[in-house]
Amino acid sequence: MPSSPDRPARVTLGAEGPLLVEGPVEVVGDDGTLYTSRRFTAAICTCRRTRTYPWCDTSHRRRVKPEPAAGDESGKKTDEPGTTDNNTDGAA
Repeated sequence: MPSSPDRPARVTLGAEGPLLVEGPVEVVGDDGTLYTSRRFTAAICTCRRTRTYPWCDTSHRRRVKPEPAAGDESGKKTDEPGTTDNNTDGAA
């Protein structure tokens, strides 16, 4: 619900995330650029890792590559010195 004299705008602070502002909202950047969101809630980036500044794109989340499962050899390199490929017919 938009803010009104009876109900001020609500801003929610997250511990490790963006500022959530009930919209619509206008944000003035540090260079004076005006950004507008007509969404019900706008997520404003506070970590500056986003590619869509000033809007949050969840870049603040830690991304961890999953470990390969036991027996999974898809992550092994085959072009290291001393290794051979599985070609047994002698063709190159």
